[in-house]
Order: sequence, then C-alpha cells, then structure tokens
Amino acid sequence: MRKFDLAQTPLRELNEELHRQTDGSNQAQWEVLNPRGGHAIAVGIDAPIKVDVLGSVGYYCAGMNKKATVTVHGSAGPGVAENMMSGKVVIKGDASQYAGATGQGGLLVIEGNASSRCGISMKGIDIVVKGNIGHMSAFMAQSGHLVVLGDAGDALGDSIYEAKLFVRGKVKSLGADCIEKEMRPEHHEALTKLLEGAGITDAKAGEFRRYGSARKLYNFNIDNADAY
Repeated sequence: MRKFDLAQTPLRELNEELHRQTDGSNQAQWEVLNPRGGHAIAVGIDAPIKVDVLGSVGYYCAGMNKKATVTVHGSAGPGVAENMMSGKVVIKGDASQYAGATGQGGLLVIEGNASSRCGISMKGIDIVVKGNIGHMSAFMAQSGHLVVLGDAGDALGDSIYEAKLFVRGKVKSLGADCIEKEMRPEHHEALTKLLEGAGITDAKAGEFRRYGSARKLYNFNIDNADAY
C-alpha cells in the first residue's frame, strides 16, 4: 500500500502520482493521511485503483473519477464526485452541496446526509444516500438513479428529464414537471441492485416510492406556462 501524508507532502504531488496510474498499475492501493479538509483531493483518476482518504475533505474530492474506488472516511465539501465517469466513490460522513453534479456514470454512496442540489444535472451516475437530501436535488437530472433512504427537501426533481428517483422517506415538495410514478417490477429489480451495490441490507425496494418526469416541459406549450 502506498501512503501519502498531506501534512508532509503537497497535494499536487499526490494527484500527480495518482494520474500516473494506469490499468496495469502494480500499485493498486493508496492511503491518504491528514487531508485536513483539502480541496480537489484524488481528482481525475483514470485507473482501477483503490484510494482511502482518512479524514474529511473540502471541495471537489474525486471529481472526474474514472474506474477508481475512492473512499472518504469523513465528510465531504461541495461538489464531491462532480462529473464522475465510472468507478465508485463512498463518503462515510455527510456531503455538502451538489454532490455528484453532472455525473455521467459510476456509483456515489453517501452514508450520511447530502445537502442541497444533490445530483444536479446528473447524466447517468447512480447516487445512493443513506440519510436525507436537501432542496432542489436532481434539478434537471437527465439520466441515472438517485436513491434516498431518508427524506427529501423542497423541489425534488425540478425540471427533471429521464432520471429515476427513489425515496423511502418523505418528500417535502416536488419541483416543476416531477411527479410520483408507479413502481413496476423492473424498477424493483434496478433498485434492489443499487441497494446491494451500496452495501445496504436494511432496506427493501418495496419501501420506496418512485418519482420522475411528467414530460410536459420538453417543449414549450402555453397550456403548461404556469409550470415554468
């Protein structure tokens, strides 16, 4: 295992080393000590390696992640896993605003709560939040899945496209063009796989409700003007 102590080594050197890793790298496990809320830790990785960050992080941790598994043993600031392409990012604590924003693939697991705009403009990423999420989550979400075991704040799924939202708790309010939808067998199956992938064993697909697009805002129609 390769260890980096950010109390002694500049963050730039850590990220440079992580960027040098490839699919055939022999150094598959990394440990980051003393992150101390640093920004942009473990960003832009493009290799199937495992990185454990032992502490809380600041802005944009694991952004643009591809193939790697990044675990933060603490909480994360705004923009964690932003524009993620593939791989897996796990936050053991809470996540701040716009977690998983514009993510195009991979799995983001937040074991605590997520703040506002979780999954904003998501484009294929799967996000599982064990706690609650804040307002305007999944705003303009295009594709992928957002799974919430707790409650959701105001304006969930505002201006949503084709992303699928599953919430076990209460939803304070739905955003424009977001409606509750039927949970069909294929949704139960997909949700069960997501829960398993996130290591969740104390929740079942039948406990969730599904939300998605009413498809009234794709094109302007004067009859729907009040929804804009």
